[in-house]
Amino acid sequence: MFSVSSLLFLMHSVTDILFKPIFLNALSASLHFLLLLALSLSWVWNIIKFSAEPGEEDSREKDKPHNTNTLFKTNVLCSVALSGFSLILCLFNCFDWYTSGWSEPKNVVIVTLFGLSLKTLAWGVVSGFFYKGFLKFSFFFRGWCGFWLFVSCYSLVVDIAVLHGRPTQYLVSDSVSTCAGLFFCYMGYFVMNKDHVQQNEDSEGIRESLLNRDAKDTKGGDAVTPYARAGIFSILTFSWIGPLVAVRNEKTLDLEDVPQLYTENSVVGAFPCLREKLEADCGGANATNSVTTLKLVKSLLVSAWKKILFTACLAFLNSLASYVGPYLVDSFVQYLGGRRQYENQGYVLVSAFFFAKVVECLTHRHWFFRLQQIGIRSRAVLVTLIYNKALTLSCRSKQGHTSGEIINLMTVDAERVGDFSWYLHDLWLVALEVALALLILYKNLGLASIAALVATIIVMLANAPLGTLQEKYQSKLMESKDTRMKATSEIIRDMRILKFQGWEMKFL
Repeated sequence: MFSVSSLLFLMHSVTDILFKPIFLNALSASLHFLLLLALSLSWVWNIIKFSAEPGEEDSREKDKPHNTNTLFKTNVLCSVALSGFSLILCLFNCFDWYTSGWSEPKNVVIVTLFGLSLKTLAWGVVSGFFYKGFLKFSFFFRGWCGFWLFVSCYSLVVDIAVLHGRPTQYLVSDSVSTCAGLFFCYMGYFVMNKDHVQQNEDSEGIRESLLNRDAKDTKGGDAVTPYARAGIFSILTFSWIGPLVAVRNEKTLDLEDVPQLYTENSVVGAFPCLREKLEADCGGANATNSVTTLKLVKSLLVSAWKKILFTACLAFLNSLASYVGPYLVDSFVQYLGGRRQYENQGYVLVSAFFFAKVVECLTHRHWFFRLQQIGIRSRAVLVTLIYNKALTLSCRSKQGHTSGEIINLMTVDAERVGDFSWYLHDLWLVALEVALALLILYKNLGLASIAALVATIIVMLANAPLGTLQEKYQSKLMESKDTRMKATSEIIRDMRILKFQGWEMKFL
């Protein structure tokens, strides 16, 4: 009981600090101080670099953006407007506190004015860097904009939901910061990268010779997929597929519109890895006849163990996040009934529900996407392995393995191995989810949850003979498919012989 009370007191203290206005102002000031420090270090580094290499400045002048670029003007104007707004807000706060006799606490006044001054100076420097062409949407600046957007949204939510008595200028300031953060995040993650690539393509087109233009034309299908160069935000939101969706929105997709696969996900990159694993297990490149089912499965797992481990982590997080709601629903009902354990408990519960649902959605989508990648890659390398083996079969081996069986292996068996990736983690996920469900039931029902455990065990035992029977029927179905494919292949081959020899009328 003491530990629970201490934990509740600690949570109450932390939430009390997180909702204080001085903490919000200090956090914003720290962020802008970090940005100002990074820009200062970048400016000093550029001076040292240009003084050491005089020719580097000429190349930088060539790479500067044109002043007529609309996006360039928008970035500069937004930075100047944000700096001017912060300056006006700082002067307005000084005038308001002066007329009210400086009624606010001294530490709040100092932190607020210092934060607004840093914000004014930082965005003024950002506008200057944008205008001079020294600032690009680098990984640091995009990450900083994303974190600043999160802090601005958090401050806006606190102003609306918790701090009802704060002056209106704080609400306006947080609203403007949220809108500016959305703008710069949109420019950094979605617009400027595309515009930068387009500028590079235009510059390459200017340098390209006017003669023999057709010799340098490339098809759209020769381009590498955007997934190969996508950033973490693009991968997280699947925005790397946006250009292909935009093209499909305008017209029907052709083969030239679809980019090439990433090397890691194509047969060109995946099959050599599997072949090396098989050769290492079989004792050499010529020992392909000693490949067993166990060695093949081991090679498939080893060649994709990183992706399998990553999907296991995603599945684990997804399972935990999916059980946050059932675990906290009793506390939420008690809170609605008036039984509050600590102050701001409702905000903590709603935040936990929201965060858990976001994690559940993201992990669920990426979990299935990665599993699908593993399945398609496994099917592709198996088809390639079977095809290469079929090309080297002797005449005696072809008598025991007909073309119908080989086709059946590539079209049916390899497909089923690829589909198995969807159920790769089901064995341990079932145990984890049953354990989490029983834990929640024990928390709410006590010893009565043993009945649920017994029912779960009975259902699992009842499914065992059904699974064995289904496996038996599936084996018979596969044997029937092999027999049918073999008969169909022989009939087609005999029909070809009859057509070539002109014996149709003799056998009618």
